[in-house]
Amino acid sequence: MSKISSKVIWLTGASSGIGEALAYELSRHKVKLILSARRKDELERVKGNCHPASQGNVKLLPFDLSEPTTLKLISEAAIHLFGHVDILINNGGISQRSLAKDTMIDVDRRIMEVDYFGTLALTKYLLPHFLQRKKGHYVTISSVMGLLGTPYRSGYAAAKHALHGFFDSLRAELWKESKSIHVTMICPGWVKTNVSMNALIGDGSKLNQMDSTTGDGLEPTYVAKKIIKAIATKKREVYIGGLKEVGAVYLNRYLPDLFASVVRKAKVR
Repeated sequence: MSKISSKVIWLTGASSGIGEALAYELSRHKVKLILSARRKDELERVKGNCHPASQGNVKLLPFDLSEPTTLKLISEAAIHLFGHVDILINNGGISQRSLAKDTMIDVDRRIMEVDYFGTLALTKYLLPHFLQRKKGHYVTISSVMGLLGTPYRSGYAAAKHALHGFFDSLRAELWKESKSIHVTMICPGWVKTNVSMNALIGDGSKLNQMDSTTGDGLEPTYVAKKIIKAIATKKREVYIGGLKEVGAVYLNRYLPDLFASVVRKAKVR
């Protein structure tokens, strides 16, 4: 992975799940890491568990994606930590486990604020920096839900679909500005993390349950390694999952009517 060694990588959502696994794997590749999440104590724990040789090249930048007025200053702070940023990994976000009819509109707004607008803000605030340097790499951890929709995910799928629309447009625009600014969309399926435990239900509270599908998902370390390979090779879009999740993406693309009949009965919790 010499293509990413010595790069300055800003990783959001680094305190748990895929983000935590990414922090550990990236720290093995001689990169300079900026770890962000809401909880500073958890970031300190993750830093302490990173590769011993990398400790001097790991810096913490805690913040909350749902506080839009802070994100411009946070982006400026990220640049100053190592003097520049090469790669932004947009990983922070929240999920959902509730039917649309049972979900308060404020919950939909909260999911969109964190998963879409927070990511959008960091991306836009970092863009002048990338354009000035004529290079950079946006990596956004989306989901297969960014390419299809299932029951219990209406707000989450909407936010992830929005990310794909934005970044597909941004990629096309940046091609004219600099062919050295890249956009990679990562679409995992079920991964064995606490994402369902922390997912919001209709009234905005946490589910506090491990979905059986999530519990049987891929190991975060495996997913992290796949993501790092996609970053190093500058892939445009990558699907990471089992046969059900990846198969669903292609079924929805090529046989949408069949997918619609299947997804109504699919076990998604």
